Amino acid sequence: MRKSILLALALATLSGSAFAKAPEPAKKIDPMVFYYGRWIEIGRRPMFITDGCVAGTTDYRRTGDLTVAVTDGCRRNSPTGKPVTLKGKGTILDPGTNAKLRVRYNALITWDYWVLDRADDYSWFISADPTMKNLWIYTRKTPTPEELKDLIGRAKALGYDTDKLEFPTPPVE
Repeated sequence: MRKSILLALALATLSGSAFAKAPEPAKKIDPMVFYYGRWIEIGRRPMFITDGCVAGTTDYRRTGDLTVAVTDGCRRNSPTGKPVTLKGKGTILDPGTNAKLRVRYNALITWDYWVLDRADDYSWFISADPTMKNLWIYTRKTPTPEELKDLIGRAKALGYDTDKLEFPTPPVE
């Protein structure tokens, strides 16, 4: 089963060349603020690895000027379900802007995340892979319905087909 998951992720990473290119990140990121602490996954494109995954989070911890420890987590099927985590080592690819992060989760899985937009107060961000096949919306706290509508509008303005997004149950705060 685990080999099947790893193979599916590797193929998904390699197959991205058939998709459009993501826009360049628009805002610089202060890595001392952004790559620190917990982010809540609010929206994402469905993929095999996230089936049944709710209450998603990403925790960042800076480990050097250009390196970040990444822990992605969720719960299976309900916010109180079995916890699942995946740890990786991130490298900032664009020093100065700090909006492109490559995360190596293991020898077979490496993923590039581009922060395409973010709040000035670092309360939310929208990221995608460079091909725009996958997109994620993260916040520091669960958004109101109005805030979520605004974030979806921002993702759409970036050129993403927001009809492809799913919105898993957020973690209990």
